[in-house]
Amino acid sequence: MRFSDIPAHEHVKERLRRMVEEDRIPHALLLEGPEGIGKLAMARAFAQYLHCERRTPEGDACGECQSCRWHQTFNHIDTSYVFPVVKPEGGGDAPVSDDFIQEWRDFASDRVYMDLQAWTATFTKKNAQTMTYVTEANALIHKLAFTSHVTRYRVVIWWLPERMNEETSNKLLKLLEEPYPDTIFILASNRPEDLLPTIYSRVQRIEMKRLPAGTIADILESRHGVERGQAMTIAHIAEGSMLSALNNLHVSKESSKFLDIFISLMRLAYQRNVKELREWANELAALGREPELRFYDYAMRLLRENFVYNFNVPQISYLNPAEAQFSSRFARFINERNVETLMRVFNDARTDIAGNANGKIVNLDVAIKVIMLLIQK
Repeated sequence: MRFSDIPAHEHVKERLRRMVEEDRIPHALLLEGPEGIGKLAMARAFAQYLHCERRTPEGDACGECQSCRWHQTFNHIDTSYVFPVVKPEGGGDAPVSDDFIQEWRDFASDRVYMDLQAWTATFTKKNAQTMTYVTEANALIHKLAFTSHVTRYRVVIWWLPERMNEETSNKLLKLLEEPYPDTIFILASNRPEDLLPTIYSRVQRIEMKRLPAGTIADILESRHGVERGQAMTIAHIAEGSMLSALNNLHVSKESSKFLDIFISLMRLAYQRNVKELREWANELAALGREPELRFYDYAMRLLRENFVYNFNVPQISYLNPAEAQFSSRFARFINERNVETLMRVFNDARTDIAGNANGKIVNLDVAIKVIMLLIQK
């Protein structure tokens, strides 16, 4: 992966180049920002640039030296990858990333925009939650105890560190507090707020912004043959995420299902139908933990869009036709008196579900709170 393979983010690329040129590379970097904007690709490009034997005058890896060829096939001996995995059926020891390295190479090889849902679907165990276990940290400590082999710097690229359990977080914290010499951690996080504050304070943070709508539309138009007007509509709905744009390009059954679930919640909450809301909570929990998390992400986007809908400015309304039809009747219930609290309720629910809380209880709690908040019209 080279910098030139990643659209936009020029300020981030320039900052990373300067670190190398000035030989002032921190021992731990955090690339943070929303999903689907190219954070892992940027981490890969930086590692390749750092190890490249013949960097170009334009400030990029050459793509041709032995080091670059190793990076392009995920085989560079001084670069390790950590990513969330799934425990196998039947229990046993918690796995580590290296157990799935071939699957990872096949999955991530040509991807600029990583999709956790798609990665999770590659495992045979369905509806499982991907996680990074303490066995990963122990294996990494063992690996880093050896000196580097062919380059000055060893690099650890860690995708989604927020999916560590607590024991793993404590091990990583120790690695950051007492770093190995010439070892660089590059973390790529969608939700840095879920990291331990002590970890967050020990990394140099680089925020990667949402992609401009025009950039997303250009990619849809040039690489996917989408007509310009449709490309701009999809780009606006995507809210700066190329991954969301690609998913919206192929409107999934899951998105339609989430809209139905959201509509059902709001209708039953308005009717104060606690009995059916309990069934609603159970049915949502039955989908599995990962779909629940995606539903709450979807619900928060729809809440934001319904609040904006009330301004009657079509240029800033990023709803698909089905969502717009629903919002034409529902948006008046989302206003300045309840929108922030509703968003907090849904975000707290997402955090609790991610922390292995009982989905039925969390979902019912959300439903009861929505009852109370919808009456603030």
